[in-house]
Amino acid sequence: MTTLNVRRGAEFTRILGLGVARGENLVPNDDLIEPINSSDEWIRKMTGIATRVRAGKDTSVIDLSERAARDAIAQAGLEPSDIDAVILSTITFPHITPGGAPVLADRIGATPAAAFDISAACAGYCYGIGQADALVRSGAARHVLVVGAEKMSDFVDPADRSISYLLGDAAGAVVIGASETAGIGPTVWGSDGGGAELIGQTSSWLDVRDNPGTPFPTLRQEGPSVFKWASFKMAPVALQAIEAAGVAPDDIQVFIPHQANVRIIDQMVKQIGLPEHVVVAKDIVDSGNTSAASIPLATERVLRDGDARSGDLALQIGFGAGLVYAAQVVVLP
Repeated sequence: MTTLNVRRGAEFTRILGLGVARGENLVPNDDLIEPINSSDEWIRKMTGIATRVRAGKDTSVIDLSERAARDAIAQAGLEPSDIDAVILSTITFPHITPGGAPVLADRIGATPAAAFDISAACAGYCYGIGQADALVRSGAARHVLVVGAEKMSDFVDPADRSISYLLGDAAGAVVIGASETAGIGPTVWGSDGGGAELIGQTSSWLDVRDNPGTPFPTLRQEGPSVFKWASFKMAPVALQAIEAAGVAPDDIQVFIPHQANVRIIDQMVKQIGLPEHVVVAKDIVDSGNTSAASIPLATERVLRDGDARSGDLALQIGFGAGLVYAAQVVVLP
């Protein structure tokens, strides 16, 4: 019987470089409260958000992705031609096909890198990290660019009280490559499609086509149900990721959850039982909820502010529409 060759890659991987791009406009709560009949005080109390970053009309999700990607590649000490695969996590690239990843790869000069999109909403960045880690360890790629990018403002209804005032526009990118020691722990991920109706579009594109007058689809969520799911069901996933990495909660130095809501973050810290010394990322206060971009943005913030350092052990977890989730322990770049 003929035996096929099998690729073998690096034993370990790590994050080699990080880059981010925030929307160029800071939008305070006061700019959004009239259509939702609310107040700055209410938004701060319910979400912790003071401002959110949003991009201008002429800035696309690929523009944000390109800026973040170029910075990540430069920080890794690489050239775009060194990238073997590009993974773009987004739910706001406005084309069903072609995907955004090949467009991004061409923009940065990474062609002919493999390039594909993943649609895992706020868990998409962690999904991408899990895939990149596997690609490098399997030998399918040497360097993988993972980008989480969203232009959420294109898909909000200003009068919606469930989610519109939460959302921002940004991109975060990392380069994953080989390492002499383990820099990315096993990914713990999963889904619960029984909750698919809790976060999503108001209508499908077929509804728009077949029913004249159907409004452009925007995002909605069942806030109380999402809060309960994220606050209590995600803590066990985080603990599984810690255990899978072979460490203990006391070993974690930084906690970087999806920046969905400060109240959710605080509840997760309690449920996981993280010790007081752990730095908890709360980039959401200034940037808002940027979906797939939120974890790399929060990572960049704690490093830039000096709250965390290169080499620190961080627990990251993403969760969102689907319902989908993913978590892993990583060494900060």
